[in-house]
Amino acid sequence: MSPALAWYRRLVVGAVCLIAGVGGAVTLFVWASWPWAAGWTAAALAAFAAGWLLAGRFRGSWGYAEAAEELYLTYGVLVRQLVVVPYGRMQVVDVTADLLEQALGIATVRVRTAASTADIRVVGLPLAEAVQLRDRLAARSESFSTGL
Repeated sequence: MSPALAWYRRLVVGAVCLIAGVGGAVTLFVWASWPWAAGWTAAALAAFAAGWLLAGRFRGSWGYAEAAEELYLTYGVLVRQLVVVPYGRMQVVDVTADLLEQALGIATVRVRTAASTADIRVVGLPLAEAVQLRDRLAARSESFSTGL
């Protein structure tokens, strides 16, 4: 995964903490008193610091491997998960990138299957690598689903 994935998460966490921190502090300052507003600001700063530190671990937790007959995806900081998707079960493989991902040069490969609970995302890939992965997965899914 690209190092830009950690920056993506840090920017999102920073924006959320800034909006919640300022909005909550102003509201508490007007309706309550300044100690409540200061406490809310301290909590928002603590959440930002935790999010900043966890962003690097989040990036390191994602990984994928292409095997002969299936795609393996592993992720999770607190709870590790391993998802196995057979190529023959893949129905749609696409690449998405929101505005921030585009600015950082990363993209997400989304794989949809017949079972809605088995949809997976490979996040934080450089755009060129994401397009290549999409093409490989689409070709493999077509070759494995021809016998159905």
